[in-house]
Amino acid sequence: MRKQGDITEDNKMIIVYTYVVGDILHRGHIEYLKNARALGDKLIVAVLTDKAVMEKKPKPVMSFDERFDLIGGLKMVDIVVMQNKYSPIKNIAHIQPDILVESIDHEHVNDRYLKFIRNMGIRVTALPYYPGRSSTEVKNEIKRRAD
Repeated sequence: MRKQGDITEDNKMIIVYTYVVGDILHRGHIEYLKNARALGDKLIVAVLTDKAVMEKKPKPVMSFDERFDLIGGLKMVDIVVMQNKYSPIKNIAHIQPDILVESIDHEHVNDRYLKFIRNMGIRVTALPYYPGRSSTEVKNEIKRRAD
């Protein structure tokens, strides 16, 4: 039985790639990243730049540098990189991971997108976010309590 950190029979480590905003971390982020890490030997996590985030969501509260350092400081993250677009295609084409981990709630994950990624030889796995918790929900709760 292969253990985390072992290499495969062909001496190839399994590289997992995922991406996050990383604004106001909560248990859902930790569970998501732990589950992504469990899929392979190395976990590369991209942190979206403010510009990338704002393609789909409001500007993060925390600066990119803060978010980058926080994600990089998590023990399950082996490598942290920058992602300049909301879509990970450019980064994964360059990095060529074995597995791309997506969130089940990402709108851009459609058949055409999945086929494109799989044609690169990359397996796609979708993981849920932690139920009942999101950064937006935390921000809204802070606003409610401040009023």
